[in-house]
Amino acid sequence: MIRFARRSLLGLALTGLFSGGAQAQEAVTLKVHHFLPAGSYANTMFIQPWCDKIAKESANKLKCQIYPSMQLGGTPPQLFDQVRDGVVDVIWSLPGYTAGRFPLTEVFELPFMMQNPEATSKALWDYIQAHDTAEFKDVKPLAFHVHGDGVFHMRGKPVNTLADLKGLKVRAPTRQTNKFLAALGATPVAMPVPAVSESLAKGVIDGAVVPYEVVPSVKIQEIVKYHSETDPAEPAFYTSTFMFVMNKARYEGLSPELKKVIDANSGQAFSGHIGKVFLAADAEGKKLTAKNTTNVIPAAELAHWKKAGQPIIDGWIAEVGAKGHNGRQLYDNARALIAKHQTAAK
Repeated sequence: MIRFARRSLLGLALTGLFSGGAQAQEAVTLKVHHFLPAGSYANTMFIQPWCDKIAKESANKLKCQIYPSMQLGGTPPQLFDQVRDGVVDVIWSLPGYTAGRFPLTEVFELPFMMQNPEATSKALWDYIQAHDTAEFKDVKPLAFHVHGDGVFHMRGKPVNTLADLKGLKVRAPTRQTNKFLAALGATPVAMPVPAVSESLAKGVIDGAVVPYEVVPSVKIQEIVKYHSETDPAEPAFYTSTFMFVMNKARYEGLSPELKKVIDANSGQAFSGHIGKVFLAADAEGKKLTAKNTTNVIPAAELAHWKKAGQPIIDGWIAEVGAKGHNGRQLYDNARALIAKHQTAAK
């Protein structure tokens, strides 16, 4: 009788052990939240492929439930708090949507910093690891990246010179780009991408600066007539930084096996890959504007823009310096990292 009892207890213990092991291997579903539509290039060319890849490499133990267009509520500026607080597991957003919250990252949004989004995205990852981990200490970074060249999309007339911008209300995504537009003579209007379409259609703004990648997301080609690019041989007059980050507790709660999958799909190389994807998306988005008028602002004109933008650069250096950072060194390091990765890409 005693022997039977011992066997029963042993059987129960083994059953509990095996059931616990099976439970540990159950699939983990990550709630992924972002602000663009499901059909956007960001979702179809980057976020969904990432989800498919981690599912495949984890034998479907890691899965995603993607919620585009802010389907879980809130506004784009609230995405970082949502992932930090565990409301969602992964978000894709712009640090610049929360003005002043990520000041050290803004160096990459200063005038004429970026020419190659793949190289600059790698540089952004390296810069944050070396100088800016404190701003993202509450989350698990997966990638940081930039988009391709910013383009003017205008309702009434193209932009050829600084004089063409005078008095026009132009949307921009971030604090530094808004400052730059003001320096160029425009009246800057800050708003997230989802608000651009309606604001253009209603005449609230005269134009917007976004990369071509965004065009289909807001159907901008149907609302404006003119697209003004800057000389492709010159650095972009602006770019935006993006973050793809995960809730820290959610990551730390994963098994070592699943952490390895996440780690293998994060970091510098992945950041560069996203930059490359966004460059390809620009080419696709530009095709949709073929019926409209496109012009290129030449290098000689951009020399005046660079002069107008220098006070914005100096202002950022002074601002972060007042917070105890060596702004000049951070600016120089960011440029050096961009140059390093651009050279490596050639």
